[in-house]
Amino acid sequence: MSFSILIVDDSLPMRGVLKKTLTAAGYGAGGFLEAENGESALAVMAAEHVDVVITDFNMPVMNGLDMIRAMQARPENAGIPVVVISTEGSIEKVREIMDQGAARYLKKPFSPEQIRDLLVELLGEPSDEEAIDDAGDEFDF
Repeated sequence: MSFSILIVDDSLPMRGVLKKTLTAAGYGAGGFLEAENGESALAVMAAEHVDVVITDFNMPVMNGLDMIRAMQARPENAGIPVVVISTEGSIEKVREIMDQGAARYLKKPFSPEQIRDLLVELLGEPSDEEAIDDAGDEFDF
């Protein structure tokens, strides 16, 4: 099964790295939706079916936390799992992110295996098993 994955990050190169990482993890078959901040992500979710949102925390216009709060207020988006990926690693910040409704938190840097394991928990096995890269590479941001 292919999945519709929305990548939310204000950095175009970071969105590219995430697409490469997700493809290496076997989740590239369905293609990717992209947004540069939370506000743009909400517009994408209003127009497209989304299975999971992978978002940065710190972004201009609307950060990841405010986007999660806005999603929780919209019944059509409230059930979409959100994975927050960030360099923010304090226990307080992670707790705040999870308390607002994030499904998972992943600290940068991370490996394709880490994000694959996380997405398998949330979505199930990827459809593009042949694309899985087991090289053990870690992507440093």
